[in-house]
Amino acid sequence: MHAASYGAGEGPMADNQRTPLYDFHVAQGAKMVPFAGYDMPVQYPLGVMKEHLHTRAAAGLFDVSHMGQVILAGPDVAEALEALVPVSVIGIEAGRQRYGIFTNQDGGILDDLMIANTGENLFLVVNAACKVDDIAHLRAHLPDTITVTEITDRALLALQGPSAQTALERIVPEVSDMRFMDSRAFDVDGSQWWISRSGYTGEDGFEISLPAGEAVDLAERLVAMEEVEPIGLGARDSLRLEAGLCLYGHDIDTTTSPVEGNIAWAIQKVRRNGGARAGGFPGAQRILAELDSKPTRIRVGLLPEGRAPMREGVVLFESETAQTPIGTVTSGGFGPTVGAPVAMGYVPTRFAAEGTALWGEVRGKRLPLHVAPLPFHPANYKR
Repeated sequence: MHAASYGAGEGPMADNQRTPLYDFHVAQGAKMVPFAGYDMPVQYPLGVMKEHLHTRAAAGLFDVSHMGQVILAGPDVAEALEALVPVSVIGIEAGRQRYGIFTNQDGGILDDLMIANTGENLFLVVNAACKVDDIAHLRAHLPDTITVTEITDRALLALQGPSAQTALERIVPEVSDMRFMDSRAFDVDGSQWWISRSGYTGEDGFEISLPAGEAVDLAERLVAMEEVEPIGLGARDSLRLEAGLCLYGHDIDTTTSPVEGNIAWAIQKVRRNGGARAGGFPGAQRILAELDSKPTRIRVGLLPEGRAPMREGVVLFESETAQTPIGTVTSGGFGPTVGAPVAMGYVPTRFAAEGTALWGEVRGKRLPLHVAPLPFHPANYKR
C-alpha cells in the first residue's frame, strides 16, 4: 500500500515530518530515508535480508504511523461510504474490517485502504502519500451529515509474523481471541488501543493504533522480547512483494482498474451486476463490464528464470526478438524466502496463463521469465 521509491521526488530530510517513533529508530541504529513526506527507517543494523527472514520466522515490528487514520461518523455512514467504493461497507460487521478501494469516474484507483466498523463509526487507514487527497475526496463527496476526522494524535505500529500473537498477548492478553480481519478497541492501563488482526506481509499479525505518547514505550517493550526485531521499509517491501500484495502508485494507480489490478476479489457479489446493491460507485460502468467480460490486461506474478532481479520499469516482450513491448514490471526484486527473484507486472490477458514464457529487457539484454501464480509465499493468516 505504500510507494517504494524511497527518497524519490522528496526534499531534504529537514523538510520531512517525523513519526512519534523517530528517536526510537535512531536509537536502534536505523538508516533513515525520506518517504511519503516523512523520515522513515529503511533498514536497521540487522539488514534487509535478515529483517525479512526474521519476520517470516518470528516477529517484526514496523512503524506505520505515517499512514492516515480517519474516523467517519454520522447517520447511515456505511451507506454513504459505499457511494465511493466498490466494496460492501454495509456488510462489514461490528468488530471487523475489510480491504477497500477508492475509484474515480474512469474506473481507475485513487487509493486502497482498510475500513473497520467500530460499532459506532468507521475507522479508515489510508496510504501516507495519498492521505491529503483521500481526506479531501471524502469531504467533497460524502454528505454534510458525515463528519470526516483525521486522527493526528495516534501512532500506528504493525507487529507481523508467526510469533506476533505470542509477543503481543504478554501486553494485551485478549488479542489471542482475535481472528484475521477482526478489529477491536482495548483498554490498556486506562488508555484506548485500536487493534486489528491484519497487516501487509502475508503473515499473521496485528496493526495497533495507540496514543502517540505511548508508542515508544510499546516499541521498546516489544523489541526487548526475544521474538521481535524492528523492521524497516526495505523488508516491508520485499515481504509484501512475496505476498503478492499491491503497492499503490506502482502496481495500482489511477490508470488501472481493480479488475486489471487483479484485486476484483475485494468486490463482493452484492455490488456486482445482479447484486442487490450493484454499482453506484465511481467508475461502475467500466468496472462492472470488466468483471463480466475480462479486462484487456491484468496484473500477474512473474518469475525471472535467472538470478538477476527484474525491477519496476522492466519492459516485457512475448519473444526474445519481438519488437513491440507487451507489458511492464511494476514491482520486482529478490524474494529472500523464495530464494530467487520475484516480480509482478501487467500483461495482455491472453498472456496471463500460468507458465506463459515471456522476456524482460534488463540493461539492453533480453532475459527469460514466466507467469507464475500469486502469492509467491503462502499467506499465514489466522482464520
